[in-house]
Amino acid sequence: MATAPDRLLLRLEWKVVRRLDGRLQGAHRTAHRGAGIDFTGLRAYSDGDDARHIDWNVTARLDEPHLRVFTEDRELTVWLVLDRSASMAAGRPGRGKHDVLAELALVLARLFGRGGNRVGALLFDTGMLRVVPPGTSRRHALRIGAELERTSTVRGGTTTDLAEMLDAAGRLARRRALVVVLSDFIGDGDWERSLQRLARRHEVVALRIVDTADDVLPEAGLIVVEDAETGEQLVVDSADPLLRVHFREAVDARDARLEAGMRRAGVPVHRIDTDRDLAEALVEVVARTRDRSP
Repeated sequence: MATAPDRLLLRLEWKVVRRLDGRLQGAHRTAHRGAGIDFTGLRAYSDGDDARHIDWNVTARLDEPHLRVFTEDRELTVWLVLDRSASMAAGRPGRGKHDVLAELALVLARLFGRGGNRVGALLFDTGMLRVVPPGTSRRHALRIGAELERTSTVRGGTTTDLAEMLDAAGRLARRRALVVVLSDFIGDGDWERSLQRLARRHEVVALRIVDTADDVLPEAGLIVVEDAETGEQLVVDSADPLLRVHFREAVDARDARLEAGMRRAGVPVHRIDTDRDLAEALVEVVARTRDRSP
């Protein structure tokens, strides 16, 4: 009997993966070209070859010049940093931020894995960390999906320490890698310095998952507003014009801080709205990534 992650991946392979196969891979190859060089064998020397690659021991033994032949390691190690904090539970049932995060994680794991790249995952909530070591197969993508299922019950009480999440990714990714951070970036901590440290060693891309509830205060009279991270509740008059102005200013200030911090770290941030078609959103991410390429 198919599991929930298996059913979800089947649907995503039909609706999303087929439309994106090959595009995402091409968007990130150039940045990682030359990350490693592998020795693949020997061949006889020909005029015009680079003499620096002559294997003198083999040449002396065979009494004929031979070259060492190398191939460039073009495979990526990709780490998916998955925010499982309480604020990721926002959104309508079946299409909340955590649902979109799960779909993105499965699609990215499958797309990169199909290209022979190794994909690992770090599932983070304040005080809890799960790691799926890098792998390549479809079964491996399902393992990431299964871990997301295991941590689908989000907890409140503390705000997300974004710096801790990024530092954990830095400790995990020892060799140069592509690090894709999937989060709403709602939380505390001096995350900008942590992001800068991570970006110095790795290529980092941020996918910011956003729901309407993050940006819009419904005009519905007296409502209970709850902090998704801490569980703190407050009754407010959502029709109060001054409150609505202050709310809008706070949202704009939050977005501006995020954009500025990402820009200073040299990390592209892509907004993924929960009500948007996933394939279209990822095609736009790929296009913007290619536009940034030298």
